[in-house]
Amino acid sequence: MQQNPETALGGPGLDAYALGGRDRARLGGRAAEAARRLAGEGIVAAALTWVDVSGITRTKTVPVERLEHAAAWGVGMSPVFDVFLVDDSIASGRWIGGPSGDLRLHPVLERLVPMAALPGWAHAPALRYAQDGSAHPLDARTLLRREIDRLAGLGWSVKAAFEIEWAVSKGGGDEFSPACRGPAYGMARVVELAGYLRDVLGALERTGVTVVQLHPEYAAGQYEVSVAAEDPLGAADTAVLVRETIRAVSMEHGLAASFSPKVEAGSVGNGAHVHLSLWRDDTGDGPANAMAGGSGPYGMTAAGEAFAAGILRRLAALLAIGAPTVASYLRLVPSHWAGAYACWGLENREAALRFVTGAEGERATAANVEVKCLDAAANPYLLLAALLAAGRDGLGAGLRLPEPVDVDPAGLAEQERSARGIVPLPASLAESVAAFEADAVLRDALGEAVIDTVATVRRGEIALFDGATPERIAAATRWRY
Repeated sequence: MQQNPETALGGPGLDAYALGGRDRARLGGRAAEAARRLAGEGIVAAALTWVDVSGITRTKTVPVERLEHAAAWGVGMSPVFDVFLVDDSIASGRWIGGPSGDLRLHPVLERLVPMAALPGWAHAPALRYAQDGSAHPLDARTLLRREIDRLAGLGWSVKAAFEIEWAVSKGGGDEFSPACRGPAYGMARVVELAGYLRDVLGALERTGVTVVQLHPEYAAGQYEVSVAAEDPLGAADTAVLVRETIRAVSMEHGLAASFSPKVEAGSVGNGAHVHLSLWRDDTGDGPANAMAGGSGPYGMTAAGEAFAAGILRRLAALLAIGAPTVASYLRLVPSHWAGAYACWGLENREAALRFVTGAEGERATAANVEVKCLDAAANPYLLLAALLAAGRDGLGAGLRLPEPVDVDPAGLAEQERSARGIVPLPASLAESVAAFEADAVLRDALGEAVIDTVATVRRGEIALFDGATPERIAAATRWRY
């Protein structure tokens, strides 16, 4: 399998992340210690997970006594999972496809945790390597690590966090029956499911997740949880852990949780907004937030503005990763707080890029940009890698943001939107895939294997749902995420 070379944007190629003999010995020793600790806590097995191109969290599990071997030598897994579609049918691209080949899953031991919601089980995200120890070019966690390292080489780091929305259904079956009936954002919804929400919060806390807030959302049966910002790898790991914890607690309560972009055709969908802040690492007073303390728009520094502008410029292409399903475009519509227009604004929830300053007095730490046009069908690792690459390109080019928008863009006359450079984001998955394939920056950053495989999987889903009604699309994806 080919490897992605060092890119024109600079930084390490994938060969820098290969697994050598000393690495195997070190990982095996650490895993043996971890296995003894977990066994003492009553843990019998560990779920090693990765997220595929369709956004489905896949897994292989090992008994704790096999954790040492798994860390050193990996667990076998076919590379064909990279071309699984949302319904588990299989596409085939230039890089991936067919029954041949093998990858090795290696647990990320620093993120190995007992799952409070699944007694007896631990969880660890997995890295995927070829049998010779080379990094798999479709391993999204490694791609994200590389983007983090590229920014670090320029003196920058990023803090990131996902807001995760989900809808709760009562009873079994394929239909969606809202588990609560209270008004949007109403306290009644907390009262109706107080025990369930208490257990969600408790399980997340015991699993090591720092919850910032939890609240009822707009759609029937819908809630949202926000977690603390951390490094991008940690943020992606946490996003997976949060979803699986919520799923497990829901089942324990006889409920079902859906993170699908469109649970019901006639209702608003679930988003997974991403918050990002850029930090300068080499300041004498400690890390400094480039989204505050500057002379740019609303206090951004020039670097913070350039980073945000880089993301704004590539939003159409980024949607092939961040809004990756046909169902995503049932959610991504104007005047639904989904961010359907490529514009930005201060606290504007209709802009695809919302700038958040935080309260007066905490802006130095709180200021960030929120990317709103994204949903939980996205692979969080691949999404963050692409967002960081776009932001880094903005830094290198010294980009500037256009004038901010402080109204719902859909309420402006088309002529005024055109004059202000406000354009709608792609209205279909096919449009976003075309933008993605044409984007030289993302191609250079992610590599040909990623570009081809993402496009292959997206076109497979487009064909899968060709001519389908919104109701059929929503029903077919409701319980896949």
